[in-house]
Amino acid sequence: KVFGEGEWLENKHKTKAKRKRWRKLHLGLNLVSGEIVCSDLTVDDVGDPTALPGLLDQIGGPVEKFIADGAYDGTPSRDLLATRFGEIVEVIIPPPKTAVASPQSVLVPSVRDRHIAEIQTKGRMAWQKSTGYNKRSRAETQMGRWKAVIGPKLKARHFDNQKTEAKIGVRVLNRMTELGRPKFERVA
Repeated sequence: KVFGEGEWLENKHKTKAKRKRWRKLHLGLNLVSGEIVCSDLTVDDVGDPTALPGLLDQIGGPVEKFIADGAYDGTPSRDLLATRFGEIVEVIIPPPKTAVASPQSVLVPSVRDRHIAEIQTKGRMAWQKSTGYNKRSRAETQMGRWKAVIGPKLKARHFDNQKTEAKIGVRVLNRMTELGRPKFERVA
């Protein structure tokens, strides 16, 4: 969330609604190059799965792996990914703690069913390590980088201008990434 206080402050302190609303910046990241491949700025009442089709429209090439947080867990998101990229895409979305396997999981388990079973047997941390879900932290790092380089607030007042400002911010961060990334080598 990039802009304004919002509903949390109103609920906690029983204050009146302010004119400012939250803006959600959705980023899609190429884990290999570190480049932001898709982005969208939405108002606070647009959920992550609702923004997903617009983000996927911005991706030109094939996608091998899709890693997202639990907000994307659900049949619509998984069906959309399968439709756009085929069955070759590896979808890594953590199911909620209360998730139960589907009725056909015994005969034909889905990827989600296998994730639920692995979390139940080995634990969530082992599942994160085995699936590579922990690489999602690079997207969180990119948001931290955004707030450090671009700033935690938007300067523009109107939503269309804020969307343009976000696109410019993406271009700036991608340009900085093109200039070079650190290479790490073990010396001892």
